[in-house]
Amino acid sequence: MTLRVERFEGAPDEWDAFVRGSAGWTHFHLYGWRSVIERTLSHECPYLVARGAGGAIEGVLPLVRVRSLLFGHFLVSQPFVNYGGPLGSDAAIVALSQAAVDLADRGGVKLLELRSRRALPISLPVSHRKITVVLDLPRGSGSDLWKRFDSKVRSQIRRPQKEGVTVRFGAAEVDGFFSVFARHMRDLGTPTQSRLLFETIAETFGDDVWFGCAYLDGQPVAGGCAFRWGSEIEMTWASSLSAHKRLAPNMLLYWSFMERAIEAGLETFNFGRCSPDSGTHRFKRQWGSRDESLWWYTHSARGVAATPTPDRGAYAWGARMWRHLPIPLATAVGPHIVRCIP
Repeated sequence: MTLRVERFEGAPDEWDAFVRGSAGWTHFHLYGWRSVIERTLSHECPYLVARGAGGAIEGVLPLVRVRSLLFGHFLVSQPFVNYGGPLGSDAAIVALSQAAVDLADRGGVKLLELRSRRALPISLPVSHRKITVVLDLPRGSGSDLWKRFDSKVRSQIRRPQKEGVTVRFGAAEVDGFFSVFARHMRDLGTPTQSRLLFETIAETFGDDVWFGCAYLDGQPVAGGCAFRWGSEIEMTWASSLSAHKRLAPNMLLYWSFMERAIEAGLETFNFGRCSPDSGTHRFKRQWGSRDESLWWYTHSARGVAATPTPDRGAYAWGARMWRHLPIPLATAVGPHIVRCIP
């Protein structure tokens, strides 16, 4: 088959129709992410398409160029989230991956990273340094899932309920979610994404993005942002205030998302990516979930193995300093830094 790889200049509906019919697709392959990233992060998005002799799409690859003086120049599919990488026929995936390598080499890119959910028929080096954790949801009601939890998990969910914590869902919860998220990220020593990013996500994706927030005495204490695609939902961002750790409001938050997912007829609750054997990994496994390896393919003419991590290596001093910044300052400055860390 003769394939032509080029920048995608077609209609968003054409792209999305192909994505939704492709094996291994995720929410982050949808075309709406291009406008979200361009509008809120100002990154170039060289989305690639492989077309057959008749012009029909045989494969797609959403790419984002992330460039800064401090961290370097990267091509990633997709940055800031967990999945991306080429979709389509084997021949199209090979052609798109090679086109991405060529684009990276011509531009002097420090690292090309294709974040795939599954193994791809390409020969690029692959990393499994990140995993995702998934929970199979029962059909019916949340009570069927509740019975599968051990007594410790059930007790941790009941505790915030007894203390009066409640959970709300909807686009109106962006503000509550962000107030918790920004403070939590500061406490971790990590710059926060902008409020504009989450507002634009809510505006762009409608019912396919869920914002949920846990409240105690009318104040937000935990929040989550999850994306739905196919029969799956992923909790991509979640956080809670350390001052309320004893109440474990995040346990009630996750449980509320799971209940809602079951009511919506979804089959898989995805906890999102984490590093194996980390504290976050242990939190996600306590629900009776299972691990899935991620397939992150890389290419670097400079021998770079991974995108930068702001709390490790040469950047670790920044995380230590960041924890002591006032919340308003960290929230104002953070988005200008984190937009350059893919």
